[in-house]
Amino acid sequence: MEQYLAAHEIGFVRHDHPPVATVAEAEHYWRDIDALHAKNLFLRNQKGTRHFLAVLAFTRRGDLQALGEHFGEKKLGFASPERLAAHLGLTPGSVSPFGLINDPGHAVTVAIDVAIRDAAHVAFHPNVNTATLVVSGASFQRYLAAVGHEVHWI
Repeated sequence: MEQYLAAHEIGFVRHDHPPVATVAEAEHYWRDIDALHAKNLFLRNQKGTRHFLAVLAFTRRGDLQALGEHFGEKKLGFASPERLAAHLGLTPGSVSPFGLINDPGHAVTVAIDVAIRDAAHVAFHPNVNTATLVVSGASFQRYLAAVGHEVHWI
């Protein structure tokens, strides 16, 4: 991930830590990181024909019903580890918008919390759960433009 960011002239600061799979586990290691942290949900529709990455400020509740309504889906659920690997090349606990580099066909629909868009600095796993990368809000916008996914700001 760091090579991709460097190639696109996107600055970052890396913070290494033990593996963490949930926000609750990670909060201990975020204490000294001045950035808005996120919870990242990889979802699918009921038929499994559409996949979604929802990136929310870590303090927000992941309202699957509201997300489903936003995308015209009656019901969303969490996608399986196999679907996560197939679509974003990730494993559970390492979900991040940085995984979009592994979806060049743009099969995954992306929804990102406006709080993340408006933050001065944001923090995400670099596609592994043993580190956190901090980028400026402007740098995150450049990353999103580089991967080319349409973003639904929610």
